[in-house]
Amino acid sequence: MGNEIAILGGGKIGEALLSGLLRGEHAADDIVITERYAERATYLRDTYGVRVVSVTEALEHASTVIVAVKPQDIDALLTEVATTAGPQHLVVSVAAGVTTAHLERALPDGVPVVRCMPNTPALVDEAMTAVAAGAHATDEQLATAAALLASVGRVVQVPESQLDAVTALSGSGPAYFFFLVEAMIDAGILLGLPRALSAELIVQTAVGAATMLRDSGEHPVQLREAVTSPGGTTIAAIRELEAHGVRAALLAAIEAAAVRSRELGATS
Repeated sequence: MGNEIAILGGGKIGEALLSGLLRGEHAADDIVITERYAERATYLRDTYGVRVVSVTEALEHASTVIVAVKPQDIDALLTEVATTAGPQHLVVSVAAGVTTAHLERALPDGVPVVRCMPNTPALVDEAMTAVAAGAHATDEQLATAAALLASVGRVVQVPESQLDAVTALSGSGPAYFFFLVEAMIDAGILLGLPRALSAELIVQTAVGAATMLRDSGEHPVQLREAVTSPGGTTIAAIRELEAHGVRAALLAAIEAAAVRSRELGATS
């Protein structure tokens, strides 16, 4: 076994991590990936120049193993991984809702596990990822996992008990923003703007607002109030948002996502 990295699963998140690692400090020769669909395997090999191998071969080559399959596929994969994995491996899971305890029960004794929750902006190196260590992972191994995920964005360390909330907030979070942007584009069309122009206006507004939130250090309330003039257009819009319960709907939606994450963890 070498010091290579294995990515088990060549779907969207697996590909995002692969491309991020390659844009960082890792060469294609340092990474192997598994993918069960032949057409997809060919695409990954031709696009990124990495080897597409079996699960057994991946664990023979790699000391760090990133589990990047959907939660419903996790048990079948872990059955394969368990035949080869040992304490010499570090298993880094990005499977939503799957607890470290579940992973550890399926793997041989002593295999260190780190659970991570990234989100889809990993595709553009702007992910927000939270990481939590299992029972056997050391601080050094947790740092190794965090460094891998840092190749596609920002990383924070949290207790595993908080990961369902993280999943609901940042894991699913991009979908909430896309939903709001979609509605705002439709509003522009309703007001008579061409779709392309409405989309350009709203997408750049979203990018600019997010950058202000990240870089200004100001609270969202302060930034919102700076746009909200007395008796102006913005306060009229805010009144309608409040009247239609948009704030309460978001709170309920994110709470529902956290409940569903817990349910997935309980059934996985």
